[in-house]
Amino acid sequence: MVDVPVEEYVCTRIRRAEQALMGHHEAVLRGYGLTMTQYTVLLTLSREDAMSGAQLARATGVTQQSMATVLTGMQNKGLVDRTPSPVHAKVLITALTPAGRELLDRAYREVIVLERALTERFTPEEHERFCEFLDRATAILAEQTPTG
Repeated sequence: MVDVPVEEYVCTRIRRAEQALMGHHEAVLRGYGLTMTQYTVLLTLSREDAMSGAQLARATGVTQQSMATVLTGMQNKGLVDRTPSPVHAKVLITALTPAGRELLDRAYREVIVLERALTERFTPEEHERFCEFLDRATAILAEQTPTG
């Protein structure tokens, strides 16, 4: 048994930070009628142009089945267009619509406020080190995650 109180575990602190981050983003995005997954899809498509559902599922960390449901809802709202792939007949390629881009732009302006607040609270050196620590922690977590 570890002698360190659970509230001092690094994993506990990472989890609390993640909960605070998600709570903030979910509250902001709710005002735009978006879930975190939908926002991430819009953000990803804004950077990658068009992608398949499988690619979007991998990029957002959800299953392909969940992504299919998300994309259908987003298409029904007019946020994305889905067209058959010119290469694979059974694959649909998803792209942002002008309405999707406009909604993303509005939501992003509010979401980015938190990023700026976090950046401003650290010196440039602290920010760089903090990001390095987070990257290292993420790599360790990935290494330690059982597969299969």
